[in-house]
Order: sequence, then structure tokens, then C-alpha cells
Amino acid sequence: MSKTDGLIIVNKGTGISSQTVVNKIKRLLGIKKAGHTGTLDPMATGVLPVLVERGVKASEFMLTADKHYRATLLLGITTDTEDVTGATLTSSNFIPSESAVLEAIASFVGEYRQTPPMYSALKIGGKKLYELARDGITVEREARDVKIFSISAKRLSEREYSLDVHCSKGTYIRTLCADIGAKLGVGGVMSALERTEASGFTLADAYTLEELENMSEEERKLKILPVERVFEGLERVILPPFFARLASSGVEIYLKKIGMSASLGERFRLCREDGFFAVGEVREFLDGLAIKPIRQF
Repeated sequence: MSKTDGLIIVNKGTGISSQTVVNKIKRLLGIKKAGHTGTLDPMATGVLPVLVERGVKASEFMLTADKHYRATLLLGITTDTEDVTGATLTSSNFIPSESAVLEAIASFVGEYRQTPPMYSALKIGGKKLYELARDGITVEREARDVKIFSISAKRLSEREYSLDVHCSKGTYIRTLCADIGAKLGVGGVMSALERTEASGFTLADAYTLEELENMSEEERKLKILPVERVFEGLERVILPPFFARLASSGVEIYLKKIGMSASLGERFRLCREDGFFAVGEVREFLDGLAIKPIRQF
């Protein structure tokens, strides 16, 4: 893989779309292929992994990863976008006690059914929901299971609470804020959002666009992480040259032939003597269990 194959972690600023970030990374690195792994709304900030060149092949593995967010919940109001950028629909002067608010927030830990907001990039009938919403069209959205692994909350003022959320893929923090407000009977919206971690990458790994723009071309390229970093949670399997050549051609490698034991469905980083080249998964074949390369890099 070349020096421009991999990913670069951007600390996205507010007021800019995720796709605009991708386009700027393409320009800054002088590359043609790049993509992000989970949209951040224009008002949101924080960790936005951008896959570049052959690194884009890792996107399917990153889209399913957990996320960590820091958000601000504003109580006593509802809007059409579920955040402070939208048009106000209702307002309430009554705000529940801190203990009632904290109890309601804690009740969302675990699995719950969440209905995606109209102002989202989710597609229905080939059209993004926010495009329909801008035309004044509201459509039925199917609720889906999401999981809140943890929420810690802190009172900032009578109406505002800071939330640190660890959640599954597909969770809308705007909708979580709206659902908390609905449970309390006073309404709620998201007034700020920062993604603090995605796919194991944190703000400590990230660079702002301004920082990247102020670097030399060579300095920017040194910030590109190898795609293997995406799979650090998988055990490495270093294949002998003969089996590495077979695996590079997509051939399954029987565990018994390389003296290895593993469970059905287990995944590994497949490496040659000179480094990582594929992700493999253990599958059942006629002659037993074998590692099948499922994505080549």
C-alpha cells in the first residue's frame, strides 16, 4: 500500500458538512478517492475518520462501530429538527427537578426503539429524509433498535444538562435528547454535540482542517494512519509465503494446514512477512474450518 492509503482523523469544526471535510481532505492530500464513516451534522464537532484511497475498503467495518458523544440537552422546548437550529414547535416554562431529569436520562441506558428524525441523511424511496423535510414533507419512519451502553449526565443550569453518551451505530443523539424531553413531558432538544470517539479513534488522534492546511504536503501525508489501525482489535495471523500467496488470491486457508485453532465466525488480520494485507473470517468448508479472506487491502 502507498503512503496515501489509509485514514486520517479529522476534528470537524462547526458549521461545515462532513462531505465538505472529505472534499477538503482530497484537495489537501492531492488524492481522488476518500470517504467518511458516519455523518456529523453541520452543527456537530469532533472525531470524523476520513478513509483515503484504498483505505475506503475499510468503511463497512467502521460503520458498525460504537460511538462516544458529548452533548448538551436543552429542556423546555421542541423543534422540527430536534436541535436548536430548527423552528420551535412547543415550549414549556416548567422544568422538572434535577433528580427527576437524571432519573429520566438514566432510564435510556440499554436497548430502546428509536425513530430516526426527518432531518437526517437516512434514505427512504431513494431520497434523503432531510430533502423531503425541506420540502415540507413528513413520511412514516420505522423505529429501530439502538443501544445506549452508558450515559453520564451533569446539570449545567436549570434547563441544560451535559450528556456523555456511549452508544451503538445508528443512534441519533438529537432524537435521544427529544425522547428524554418527551419522557419528562416538557420537551427537549440538542443544543451542542461533539463526537469524542469513533471506531476506537479519539480527539487525541484528530487534527482540525486549519491544522492540516498549515502543514506542508509531506507533513500531512505523515498524518495518514495505516488501514491496519482499524483492525487493531483483531488478532494477527502471519502466514508463511505459500499460504499468503493463496490468501492474496482469495483462497481459503484451512486451519489444520497452518496449525491453528479458532472458532467459527472469528476474524483475524492476515499478514505476510512484510505486513498486513487482508481481513479473514473463519468459515466452514467441506474439509473443515478455514480462514477466508473477506476484504483485501
